[in-house]
Amino acid sequence: MFEQLEKIELRYRQLEQLLGSQVQIADRKLYNQLAKELSDIKPAVVLFRVYRNLAKETEELKVVLLQKHDKDFIELAKNELKDLAVRKAELELKLKKLFVGEDKDVGRDAIVEIRQGTGGDEAGLFAGDLYRMYTKYAASQDWQIEPMSASVNEAGGIKEIIFSVKGRDAFRRLKFESGVHRVQRVPTTESQGRIHTSTATVAVLVEPQEVDLVIESKDLRVDTYRSSGPGGQHMQKTDSAVRLTHIPTGTVVACQDERSQIKNKAKAMRILRARILEAMAQTEAKRLSSARKIQIGTGDRSEKIRTYNFPDRRITDHRINFTTHQLEAVLEGQMDELSDALIKAEEDKLNEPRTF
Repeated sequence: MFEQLEKIELRYRQLEQLLGSQVQIADRKLYNQLAKELSDIKPAVVLFRVYRNLAKETEELKVVLLQKHDKDFIELAKNELKDLAVRKAELELKLKKLFVGEDKDVGRDAIVEIRQGTGGDEAGLFAGDLYRMYTKYAASQDWQIEPMSASVNEAGGIKEIIFSVKGRDAFRRLKFESGVHRVQRVPTTESQGRIHTSTATVAVLVEPQEVDLVIESKDLRVDTYRSSGPGGQHMQKTDSAVRLTHIPTGTVVACQDERSQIKNKAKAMRILRARILEAMAQTEAKRLSSARKIQIGTGDRSEKIRTYNFPDRRITDHRINFTTHQLEAVLEGQMDELSDALIKAEEDKLNEPRTF
């Protein structure tokens, strides 16, 4: 960890010199990006410098203790060492939390994607249940929901829906929802009363700010086409739907919910940024996997994270062995108990003694 912090401090000094020099950075986007990077790493650098000073004081005091002194001085020095050890431990814990990114996304908004998984129409209906659960939870938290893209199946369930969630701690509280959600229940179409198992996948991405990721126009292919939808007077007569392709990564996003091509492109850009940023974060997480094993579960979206068992009115989160029999209440948006348990589990793992 400290080797990484040395590199971060070096980068901080480079950014300070670059942004504080007389040479003006003509590219405003680049300037904002560098300023954002400086701001993001400053808390870790400040704590690291204080920690390093404490470590230096500790070593110097130990050297002094090796010399001959009277008993009162030795007692004072030993007390000072104890105080320094406590302060060092507190700072080290804070650095560990910053290093694994615990505070990086606090306060950020989220983009949520829900897709039906295995189970046909029943999976789509379950995806709809999850969407309603999140919208009701958002309402209880005074968050704002903005639908961005949606498609339904013939049974009225959801094939895919993408929406943004804006509000205090939206991403912090929703990020644990990423993964495979499994439902066990008797579908309304089941005449024999048999229990079926279906799944839906959820992806929760941090809503990027423009300075978080600059996408060059040369790296973007924009295609427009006519939106599909209801006919009659509402039939689309213009190419308002937009499909964006990020050429370097091959990431593709399409949006057709709005009648305005400009609005569809703006929404698609937000989703595109979020997906690319998430992919970059996953790559970085793998690179630092030895330091990031504290995450709840693996973070892999193929991982089954939770089961909703309707016959037993039970919800089980498999990552933390959390079970509640308040299934109906949770589906009505009363998710605080579950969310709090996941946050606490992450904090407990962060606080575990660990060797870096």
